[in-house]
Amino acid sequence: MAGAVILVAAAQVGGCGVHRDPSPVGLSSVTPSSTPQVAPTPPMSTASPTGPFLAADPLPVFPGTAPPSASGRVPDAEPPRFHAGRLSRRLDAFLAAYGGRTTLSVRDLTTGRHYRYHRALRLPTASASKIGILAALLLETRWRDLDRRARSDARKMIRFSDNGAADRLYERIGLENGLDVANRRLGLRRTRTPGGRCVNLYCWGITQTTAEDQTRLVRALATDRSPLEPATRRRVLGLMERVTPDQKWGISAGACEGDRVALKNGWLRHVANGRWVVVSAGLIRGHGHDYAVAVLTGDGLSMGAGIAKIEGVVERVMAAFRGGLGCRAGEGGESGEGGEGAAGGRGEAGEVRRAGTADED
Repeated sequence: MAGAVILVAAAQVGGCGVHRDPSPVGLSSVTPSSTPQVAPTPPMSTASPTGPFLAADPLPVFPGTAPPSASGRVPDAEPPRFHAGRLSRRLDAFLAAYGGRTTLSVRDLTTGRHYRYHRALRLPTASASKIGILAALLLETRWRDLDRRARSDARKMIRFSDNGAADRLYERIGLENGLDVANRRLGLRRTRTPGGRCVNLYCWGITQTTAEDQTRLVRALATDRSPLEPATRRRVLGLMERVTPDQKWGISAGACEGDRVALKNGWLRHVANGRWVVVSAGLIRGHGHDYAVAVLTGDGLSMGAGIAKIEGVVERVMAAFRGGLGCRAGEGGESGEGGEGAAGGRGEAGEVRRAGTADED
């Protein structure tokens, strides 16, 4: 896997990139491709959707039809049903084999359904922060008005997870103050970046966030509920669709054949104990639905174990969202009933909100 993780003594730092200069003397470097796997490790997804991303256009409302969702799509009359408590217990059982911490958020932008697992848990973003850095830049300057260097850095930062490019754009937006202001405008409520200039990723890479905040950021890229203009949103999601093939793991494991996936992954290693943070966030679009998905993991034994956790979790949650029809859900306007029981249940760690219910957003 392309990229290197830069480590700083006595601090939790890191990120992913392929254009980073070699580590300076005194810093250790870890190559993700050499990281040992931890059993049990499910096979990683090989999904690599192609094609340009097009944001959903708003649809008109006709008498007798359901109103359009925030994504601009008309939702099914009744979304697939599942029992949140049962799903949470399934995730508990799956994750028990790995240990560490995991939090996730999945929001169906078409129907409004939202499921959260360990919603209060905050973990580092690693290179997922690069989505926010680019969004912050584009809130102030439209893509067509950026100079050539900034455009090049934006492409490298998102598609190849280049850390040097991220550092330069982070300086350009005003460091943590600029990122914090942008996060507030984008609706992120529990995301904070430490102060100071970057010292080997000791800055944006250790931003603390929640999975729910990350799906809010994805929603701001995918719907009209956003301070970003449509052309800007398409530009960012287009870059996220075209990440380098060896970084298309993660939430893509929950995609059906023919779906479009726009994502940004991140990974870092804690110097003090050698444990890993692995993150994947983005948009799965297809079969009549747009899903904002974010999974954050911490205290993993290896990067490979973190990827396996993310992909196993996403596969289970997306199967529950789609119900008995699986990847056929949304075709022909029929939702079907899944194997997870009644909708609207609650678990000890997860919860679900139905379309049309009040949300704190």
